[in-house]
Amino acid sequence: MTDIHKTIVITGVGVVSPYGIGLNCLQAGMLSGKCRLERTKDDVYPGFEGTTAQVRGLTLLAEDSNLRFSRTDQLAVMAAQDAMTSSGCDSFAFHESGIVMASTLGGLTEIDTGIANDPAAWYRRPGGLSRGASYPVAHVADAVGEHFGIRGPRCAISVACASGAMAIAIAANMLLDGAAPIILAGGTDPLCPFTLSGFNSLQALDPDPCSPFDQNRKGVNLGEGSAVLVLETLAGATARNANVLAVLRGWSMTNDAFHTTAPHKHGTGLADCIGLSMDMAEVSGDEIGYVNAHGTGTPLNDSAEANAYEIAFRGRSRPIPVSSTKSYFGHCLGAAGALEAAITIMAIRAGALLPTLRLTNPIESPAVDWLRGEVKRQPLPLAMSVSSGFGGSNSVLIFASDLS
Repeated sequence: MTDIHKTIVITGVGVVSPYGIGLNCLQAGMLSGKCRLERTKDDVYPGFEGTTAQVRGLTLLAEDSNLRFSRTDQLAVMAAQDAMTSSGCDSFAFHESGIVMASTLGGLTEIDTGIANDPAAWYRRPGGLSRGASYPVAHVADAVGEHFGIRGPRCAISVACASGAMAIAIAANMLLDGAAPIILAGGTDPLCPFTLSGFNSLQALDPDPCSPFDQNRKGVNLGEGSAVLVLETLAGATARNANVLAVLRGWSMTNDAFHTTAPHKHGTGLADCIGLSMDMAEVSGDEIGYVNAHGTGTPLNDSAEANAYEIAFRGRSRPIPVSSTKSYFGHCLGAAGALEAAITIMAIRAGALLPTLRLTNPIESPAVDWLRGEVKRQPLPLAMSVSSGFGGSNSVLIFASDLS
């Protein structure tokens, strides 16, 4: 018997991605196989040449005298608005809701190269100090709350590239604890000179569109975007006659504590996280129909992740279908886990297994069915979204299409 007070459901999904605003734009683009990665020259900062995926053509939100929106905030507020609209309720219904927002950048996009010449003068110019107030990652949750008049608890998450998924997992725990009746949870990150130059210094960027899980992979591409989910208990959703888009059957969070940037080559920490999520969902490896992988395209991540699937799905009767949707619009850092959660929900609702683009020579792994070529159409009752990050952070989410 399902306990409606302990069952977590998704009743809204909001997305801002390089495909546009809304889950429908994302679905139309990805199911048609369109890639949003493109050569970038001087768009992000002078002298940069590489491959990125950008959100273009946004109409910026108006600001008031008390709150300045960085680009990170802008993306988050737009995704939250889309999520609330998707849920079928106006913003008034969310006034007592909680907010859990993830970001790795916060308002660092507000800093330009001019600060290096004369920091004091940079801050004395109009808006200088209000720019500084937007730097902390906690400002993103505040921006969403203040913009919509949301008075519930606010929480900021910043644990590298697992942040977006971890925000959703923490929101689910908060619901079970009764912290709020509804929680908006997700992640947001824009393209920024700081992150591009940082990944470039690590020699982790592929100058061409990335090829996750290919034996000839060269690195990651960075993208930008935001995704926000509306989470509530089934009891709350039933009481307001909400449309349930998906069920969050299981979730888990672990940390490898192995290395600042490199994953453990055997993938044992991630394998444990996958196992914990299946234990919570009370499902076996055979019941998972698809894994939306972390799949960055870097040599270290992809081999470690493949090893994790070997361990976690050992004993499965057939290879587990796996793909990396970062091959469509890059790695969106703190937003990645939330965007990939939205994609996983889209996949189970559409009955679609998305292939990894440009995967021609996959890593050899008898436990994994590396999806490539065309979209596979089939019923998809259960799917998993996997996220990892620097510092050994892992988070895994399991979504179901219905309550059965």
